[in-house]
Amino acid sequence: MSLTAQTQTLFGGVAAVLVVASIVGQVLKRRVAKGQPHEAIDNLVARVNAWWIMVGVIAVAFFVGKWGVLALFAFISAAALREYVRVAKVQALDRKSVIYMFALFLPLQYALIAIEWYGLYSILIPVYAFLILPIIAALSEETERFLERCAKIQWGLVICVFCISHVPALMTLGIPGFEGRQLQLIAFLVLVVQGSDVLQYVWGKLAGKHKVAPKLSPSKTVEGLVGGVASATALGASLYWITPFTPLQAAGISFAICMMGFLGGLVMSAIKRDAGVKDWGQMIEGHGGMLDRLDSLAFAAPVYFHFVRYWWTP
Repeated sequence: MSLTAQTQTLFGGVAAVLVVASIVGQVLKRRVAKGQPHEAIDNLVARVNAWWIMVGVIAVAFFVGKWGVLALFAFISAAALREYVRVAKVQALDRKSVIYMFALFLPLQYALIAIEWYGLYSILIPVYAFLILPIIAALSEETERFLERCAKIQWGLVICVFCISHVPALMTLGIPGFEGRQLQLIAFLVLVVQGSDVLQYVWGKLAGKHKVAPKLSPSKTVEGLVGGVASATALGASLYWITPFTPLQAAGISFAICMMGFLGGLVMSAIKRDAGVKDWGQMIEGHGGMLDRLDSLAFAAPVYFHFVRYWWTP
């Protein structure tokens, strides 16, 4: 699965946007911050620099093809799961379950996607892992906070492995007339959902006044949500040419996955607040941990996958 001319054009456009963002960041740093530390501008520059790295890594994975994308998202799942286990304070009592999560279910999920066994990768975690992991915990005969411990493990596996694995699973979809271009489905998902996050941040800084959920995420505002989702929906509609969708269908799907991304972000913020931490980690400068960057994508990916699978595949 090689890069199509459309995919190359898309990456060229993204690179051009990042060039402009980098120039703007440097101009602001010199003219507004006068070369001195400035929280907002320094954060912007750090975010843009991180985006250069992330886009570069995705571009390399796309160039390699199917195995590059699978390897990238398997790594992402492992890094996200590691952050989750640490922040959620999965207990030492459950070390066997954690080993099974990393050594069995994570690689098996991606192996099943590699061989395109939809019937099994779609139920491996929500059925078999959900049954097997509590059995492993029960056989240890450690009953302290048993239900809470099982829920933490199962929820982490769903978010970090099952949900995120639906991104590379898009490569398995056989859409008539769209053969060999499945990587563009991934590009559309990532650009729209991540674009929504960025645009919500920008709109929130420009016009944000009313908090959406101040106890969960004090930085999220109604104005940021409305402006960001509307802008990202328009972005998705403008990208219809890399998908099998019409402009109207692209807009509708974009709106749905942007909303899922926003709501997913709130859920993950609730978990962080319960754990008493601000970020999942410090892996990505300006973005926190892997899960801080991918929380919205994790919630949007399965919905997007099944939308496309049930409406566009035979």
